[in-house]
Amino acid sequence: MEIIWFKRDLRVHDHAPLVAGLASGRPLLPLYIVEPDLWAQPDASARHYEFLREALAELDRSLRARGSRLVVRVGSAVAVLRGLHAAHTITGLHAHEETGNHWSFERDIAVRRWAGAAGVPLFEKRQYGVWRALGNRNGWAARWDAMMALPRLAAPAMLPQADIASEPLPAGQALGLADDPCPGRQRGGRREALATLAGFLDSRGRTYRAAMSAPASGAEHCSRLSPHLALGTLSMREVYQAALTARARWRERGDSQFTRSIDSYISRLHWHCHFIQKLEDAPWLAERCLHPAYASLPEHDDARLAAWAGGRTGWPFVDACMRSLAATGWLNFRMRAMVMAVASYHLRLDWRQSGLVLARLFTDYEPGIHWPQVQMQSGTTGTNIPRIYNPVKQGHDQDPDGAFIRRWLPELAALPTQQLHQPWLAPPEVIAALAYPAPFLGHEDAARAARAAITAIRHDPGHVAPARHSCPPRQPQGRPARCQPSPRRRQTRSRVRPRRA
Repeated sequence: MEIIWFKRDLRVHDHAPLVAGLASGRPLLPLYIVEPDLWAQPDASARHYEFLREALAELDRSLRARGSRLVVRVGSAVAVLRGLHAAHTITGLHAHEETGNHWSFERDIAVRRWAGAAGVPLFEKRQYGVWRALGNRNGWAARWDAMMALPRLAAPAMLPQADIASEPLPAGQALGLADDPCPGRQRGGRREALATLAGFLDSRGRTYRAAMSAPASGAEHCSRLSPHLALGTLSMREVYQAALTARARWRERGDSQFTRSIDSYISRLHWHCHFIQKLEDAPWLAERCLHPAYASLPEHDDARLAAWAGGRTGWPFVDACMRSLAATGWLNFRMRAMVMAVASYHLRLDWRQSGLVLARLFTDYEPGIHWPQVQMQSGTTGTNIPRIYNPVKQGHDQDPDGAFIRRWLPELAALPTQQLHQPWLAPPEVIAALAYPAPFLGHEDAARAARAAITAIRHDPGHVAPARHSCPPRQPQGRPARCQPSPRRRQTRSRVRPRRA
């Protein structure tokens, strides 16, 4: 039999491994492996798993409509595959390439070694515009455009099923996942993804460019497709081609606002793969600073980390963003950058620890986007200009009437708007009556101290050489800038992981 190993590609449409397995003419085993060790990683959470369960249930329904079904097994990938091969003989193992966290990187190495030793052919297909063994970025954008322009692969009408029993999908508690209430979480599955895509391109996206910066309007008018792309219930090519079609439609109707918004969104689809490419090239980005000179900046402080994570820093707009994220699993990009920058600059927290907090909270956690962004917003790349957000100014800019703060910080709702953004300016008797903490420190003093520390590092003559080899930021037009491979990138995924079939 041929195994179709589903990982973060939970669909039957535009699925190259499924098509390749079907072409073999042998019975197929659509397989999902629940790996307890993956869910024991510090970046995993119950909200991720519940979103996954919903997507898997719908994938199973799609397979059953084609005469097949999803087979679930629980255990390590190597052990599961070894057992299936011993009992049934695997003649081909088909999967998409994955750029995940470091644990999944090592897991794929182990599977590759097992397959080679067992004589099982392993075929991997590229899912996104991310390339292995990429020496430099020259021509990257043209490759991306060419891949996304290819015709989408149709979902097979019928699938020959290998007759093998499935195991029940375990509950999150059985995997050791802590209770993680998220009442506003998006639901998983392809039907939800398609409805979200249609809603964005048909109506919600018209004000995307103007609305994306504020957390309340961003929640309504951003695409909200990120969790579906992270689990692959939609392919990037589907989204890109749907966006092109919608752009042509709105342009023909003379709707320049909607046309410009879709142009902006398409540029961010390039961003998606550009940042995942960074982690593909440097799998250690979640573990150490891109520029080693910044390793000494963070300070470990459990109290500050807990206050920041729980929305209790004393800076209302920051706290409202964190509480909103905890309750919904989503936050717009600008506010993601702000809360990360506040953690790293103002609170001097270790970006690895605060980055893990956010990874667990984001329903759309995508390691390849998350960790390069965490480092960019923490000033550890050596190339990006440090962006130290003023949390009070951001509140005035993005929530001028205080509606967002009042929603998520009801203990401050009665304050006048000016005091709402800076409750420490309220009369002492008002402050004393608030069930809200005072800030750990003044945000302006904290910003000055952070800026001085970074300036001292950047002025060191030894700073230049490592920074020169870091990849520069993405260009405004949405295409990745060229960069030369860094000496630190020599140990890449492409050296140890299988190339694309």
